[in-house]
Amino acid sequence: QVQLVESGGGLVQAGGSLRLSCAASGRTFSRHILGWFRQAPGKEREFVSVISTSGGTTYYADSVKGRFTISRDNAKNTVYLQMNSLRPEDTAVYFCAAAAYSGSGSTSYYQNDFAMDSWGKGTLVTVSS
Repeated sequence: QVQLVESGGGLVQAGGSLRLSCAASGRTFSRHILGWFRQAPGKEREFVSVISTSGGTTYYADSVKGRFTISRDNAKNTVYLQMNSLRPEDTAVYFCAAAAYSGSGSTSYYQNDFAMDSWGKGTLVTVSS
C-alpha cells in the first residue's frame, strides 16, 4: 500500500478551475493505478477518473468528461486532477485512491472503488453558483 495526501481543494465560482494534487509515499508508485473519486453531501461515493501506471490510459465519469483531466508524474510520485468549467454539482469531497497493479486486467476495472486498496483522507471542493 501507499500513503496518499490530497491538496488543492477550495472554494471556486461556477465556471472556474481547480487543480487537485495527490502526493504518494513509497517506492512503488509507478506500479499503482491511480484514481479520483468524490462524495457529495448526502450521496454515495462515486467514480471520477482513473489512470494507468504509465499514464497512457485514462477513464472518466460521463459527468466530468471533457472538463476534467487526470495526469500523473511518476518521478514526483504525484497524480493530478485538473478541473475546468466547474459546476455547483461538482461540489464534493474528492478522494485520491491507488491500487497495486499486477500487470494483468484492464484499467477500466479500477473505476470500481472496491478495486482500490489505498485511500487519501480527501479534499473539499466547493463550487458556488
